Amino acid sequence: MNDLYTQLATIFLGFFAIMNPIANTAVFAGLAGHKPKAEQIKIALKALVITFCVILAFALLGNAIFHLFGITISALRITGGILVFLVGYHMLNGAGSKLHSTEQEAGDVSVSPLAVPLLAGPGTIATAMNYASSGSSAAILMTMGMFAVLCVITFVCFVFSSRILAVIGESGLSIVTRLMGLILAVIGTQMVIVGVTAVVATMK
Repeated sequence: MNDLYTQLATIFLGFFAIMNPIANTAVFAGLAGHKPKAEQIKIALKALVITFCVILAFALLGNAIFHLFGITISALRITGGILVFLVGYHMLNGAGSKLHSTEQEAGDVSVSPLAVPLLAGPGTIATAMNYASSGSSAAILMTMGMFAVLCVITFVCFVFSSRILAVIGESGLSIVTRLMGLILAVIGTQMVIVGVTAVVATMK
């Protein structure tokens, strides 16, 4: 029984470190904090449902999907890094960015960039594939069970992000948006570096 708890804790902490709901809450605030509360909840729920479905698909069929299309984790990491960098670049532009336009539909934000690639990014996908690699029902259930718990925690963090916005105000949101934009740009660059390094290593 202790081994089971240890394994569950390891899976949860692995996902927590990769998806980092605390940092993503600040990103969510920058992307959707200016929207009404009900719309924030809708965006958060849709983003996390999509995220869970994407990770479930890769946990079940990850290796087959990659083999079918002839792609690698490195390629996914490089592409995801570029997308994250572009999101960060738009956030650095603040309110003038198309990403923060009030005319943009909520679905655009919940699907991309929130669900993919920020939440269901290359690291999260790789982690899910690793934990579910044995293909056994128990491994898949434990992997997705712990990921579901993390999704619930992330949802709660997203929903209560509005309280933070109420405290820091519009000027504070502008600062947070630009800081998170800078951090995301750096994260995106790092993802590309890791992906390119892995590709170069295979050529030696």
